[in-house]
Amino acid sequence: FIVFLFLLFFAAMILLLIFWIFMIVDVAQRKFRNESDKTMWILIIVLAGVIGAVIYYFMIKRPNKH
Repeated sequence: FIVFLFLLFFAAMILLLIFWIFMIVDVAQRKFRNESDKTMWILIIVLAGVIGAVIYYFMIKRPNKH
């Protein structure tokens, strides 16, 4: 049972790392109104980690899907 929990935790961490990397790549490729917005979002995602990536996803990436 402990091994299963460890593997589940490890898989979740790998998925969160992939999500974090995808959000950094999205910021780097996205056209913002000015360059300081891009710099700000990159700093937020890098310094805040997955929390910053989730904030970016819901504030910038997801609203553009509509």
